[in-house]
Formats: sequence, structure tokens, C-alpha cells
Amino acid sequence: MTETILYPKATAVWLVDNTSLTFDQIAAFCGLHPLEVEAIADGESARDIRGADPMSNGQLTREEIDRATADYSYRMVAQKSRHAELLKPMKKAPRYTPVSRRQDRPDAIAWFIRNHPEVTDAQISKLLGTTKATIEMVRTGSHWNKANIKPVDPVTLGLSGQLELDELVRVAADKAAKKADAKPEGPTLRPASETSATPIGAGAEVGRDVWNDDVEEA
Repeated sequence: MTETILYPKATAVWLVDNTSLTFDQIAAFCGLHPLEVEAIADGESARDIRGADPMSNGQLTREEIDRATADYSYRMVAQKSRHAELLKPMKKAPRYTPVSRRQDRPDAIAWFIRNHPEVTDAQISKLLGTTKATIEMVRTGSHWNKANIKPVDPVTLGLSGQLELDELVRVAADKAAKKADAKPEGPTLRPASETSATPIGAGAEVGRDVWNDDVEEA
């Protein structure tokens, strides 16, 4: 089997009900265990699942079924289904910022730097569709247009929605709070190099001098 099929159990139900294929053949095609296919045939499993015809969605041909029926050692090969292609999760495309608004991104970056330092450069970059290099230039004042940069929130600039911005700030604040809680509280031991050790015997000498002074005064 070269392709992952849609609805494995439903397909197995259909093959059990409509073909004379062996449990091993059905299991190999559907990616199931032979005992699971046997349980389907015995009515112990998938009783509430309606069978799905693999030929109707283009994953199997009648020729493949006939070939497997004639030779029980043959393992059917799934076809590339157009339905499977349509159901594949789409990768989220990078955020597109209209050309007319790209000049506003440094203003939004400056707003984040001033008002929400807990938001990371990666989060800002993802929200605004900018680069970490641009964020760093705005932060350090080395941006070519620094004289005209004014902090403005991205919602006002039309670079993000209010809900999206609120969620981003909330997530960043939660992460910052967790890091703060993880830091040790209270005083810690000073390094040995910063402490002045009293030489051995020095305490005894001091005690002896004080005792002698008391005797002389008496």
C-alpha cells in the first residue's frame, strides 16, 4: 500500500460486505490488524460504521479487487485519491501585508517594544509579517527611517485584529509569569570569593587580648 486511504474502518466494512477478499488482504489495504478485520466480519467491531466504497472515491479499482480475488497472496495497491488531496490540511501561508501598509510596520514594532516587552521578536514577526532584523533595527535605533517612527498599535494601523492582538499579549504575559515563578526566591549563598574568611586561631587571639585587658583593669 503506497497511499494512506480515507476512512480505513469504513472501507474495511465495505470490503468485508462486498468482496471475498481475505482478512489479511483487507487489513493490508486498510492499514488495520487482521484480527480487527475479523472482528468487523463477526459484527464485534464497527457495527455502527457505514461502509465506504473505495472505488467511488478513487482509491481502488475494480481491476485491483478482481486481481486480489483471484490471488489471495496479492496485496492491493491504493490509488492516489483526489478526495484525499482535497482533505489534506493546508499549510498556513505567510501573513501578507499590503504594500500600502508595509511602511507602518516599524510603528507597530515600536509600539510592542514600548508597551509589551514581554512579547518576543518571533511573535512580533509572525503577527506583523516582518523580520527579526527589522525589529532589532527599530529597537536599537538603527532603522533608516527612525526619525519618523512613532509607536502605534497594530490594530489602529490595520495590521492585525483586536482579538488576535489580545491573544498574543495574553500568551506572552503567561509565559513571562511562568518564567518569573520559576526563578528562586530569597537570598542565596554568596560565592566563597566574595566572603572574607577569618584565619584559624584569630578568634582565639582576640579573645585572649580582651581577657587580658579585663584583668589589667581589675
